[in-house]
Amino acid sequence: MAKKENPKSELISHGNVAQNRKARHNYEIVDTIEAGLVLMGSEVKSLRMGRANIAESFAAPQGGELVLINSYIASYNAGKTFGHEERRKRKLLLHKKELARLLMSVAKDGMTVVPLSLYFNQRGLAKVQLGLAKGKNVVDKRQSVKKRDWERQKARILRDKG
Repeated sequence: MAKKENPKSELISHGNVAQNRKARHNYEIVDTIEAGLVLMGSEVKSLRMGRANIAESFAAPQGGELVLINSYIASYNAGKTFGHEERRKRKLLLHKKELARLLMSVAKDGMTVVPLSLYFNQRGLAKVQLGLAKGKNVVDKRQSVKKRDWERQKARILRDKG
């Protein structure tokens, strides 16, 4: 008889839930910071199932704190009555000095705060890795693609000759 799989084995207890690959292409990441998230119970359960998307989200100052905007966490099927709004604003938890530094760079230098990845740490807490970023223009994007292609060609040539 076939062994039944435990449905809890598919849940993510620690590790990566969602990654923002567009951010590294569209922005030049200057600095990275880890931040906590204020979540509802149904959001945590949905994240453990791996149902999140942060590709189009960003962080913006709101009332003296930083808020994650436009991040998508799917609704949890078993918790419809006390569920959550899928694209609501979520407060980010940072130390005061980190928050002040981020807010200053956003205000003065015109930088953007973008989420790079959403994950559970070793203690099982939901965290988001934020990147302090400058926007790339089309020329910068082309140059980074050319540089990446050249690095691949160099590695291929060295591998074939060596």
